[in-house]
Amino acid sequence: MRLDNDEISFICLTLLVLFVIHIYVGVNAPLVFDNSKGKIVEIKKGMNISEISLLLKKEKVIPEAWVFRLLTRLKPGTVIKAGEYQLDTTARMNIRQLLDILQQGKTLCRKVTIPEGCTIRQIAGIFAESGMADGKKFVEVANDPNLARRLGIYAESLEGYLFPDTYCFSKGLSEKSIIETMVARFRKIILPEWEERSREMGFDLHQVITLASLIEKETSVKEEKPLISAAYHNRLRDGMRLQCDPTVIYSMESFGGNLTREHLLIDSPYNTYRRYGLPPGPITNPGRDSIRAALYPVKAGYRYFVSKNNGTHKFSYTLKEHNKAVEKYQKRR
Repeated sequence: MRLDNDEISFICLTLLVLFVIHIYVGVNAPLVFDNSKGKIVEIKKGMNISEISLLLKKEKVIPEAWVFRLLTRLKPGTVIKAGEYQLDTTARMNIRQLLDILQQGKTLCRKVTIPEGCTIRQIAGIFAESGMADGKKFVEVANDPNLARRLGIYAESLEGYLFPDTYCFSKGLSEKSIIETMVARFRKIILPEWEERSREMGFDLHQVITLASLIEKETSVKEEKPLISAAYHNRLRDGMRLQCDPTVIYSMESFGGNLTREHLLIDSPYNTYRRYGLPPGPITNPGRDSIRAALYPVKAGYRYFVSKNNGTHKFSYTLKEHNKAVEKYQKRR
């Protein structure tokens, strides 16, 4: 049986209509996930449209990969941003809406909390553990003096300028982007009156943050920070060594938890038992309270303090008083 031209045309038209209907349904029908709670899909950097469509098919987000690819071709200039995406079943999205989400980069935001008093290496460890960054690369980038200068920090590294806070980052961000965000948060914390106050004191910002980092490592008690600050300001004014234990620890490659007299003899610009004045830079990343304390010490003549082994300190005016406090609180039993 031979078909005439009209019959062939009718069949072709019918197939075309069915094909168009199939595409229309495929593009507009709500997606049904195998997980009622939705899906988390990670699109990695460098993935092309074919790889993304196959990934979405493999993760059972879309029923057919070719429909997704076709839709991207119908939208010239389609660029899908890398990152994690939380796809919600309750939204009843279709493939067209899914593509919009991927193009707009509406990625899943993961909270990462950086405690006050963490060093660059410790911060890198937190991001590495959370799967948000490569720890080694984070340390390298944060210690790049060229990046520091581009960010307006005239120091050899960004130690002290990665502000401790709770952040919300999308997976796939570069280490540089994360660091830039943390420095930007630091900039917002530094109030104009604080910068004016530092100038009144004869300090530049780097010196203030360095001093704040010492205060941060000496105490976590908010009320004690201005007292610690007073002791250090008095020592600096009187030409005394700061003799800050945490600076010695910072100068060591590893620390077993027991500071000895031998450690105090380490030849390092950070060892404030051997060097006068502030160390060359921060030894940690201080929080808001420590920065404020560095700028606004209490008006007191304290020059000495010793741990009472309960999280607080005993403050003294004279060396004689201090030695008595050391005997009382630090004497080995």
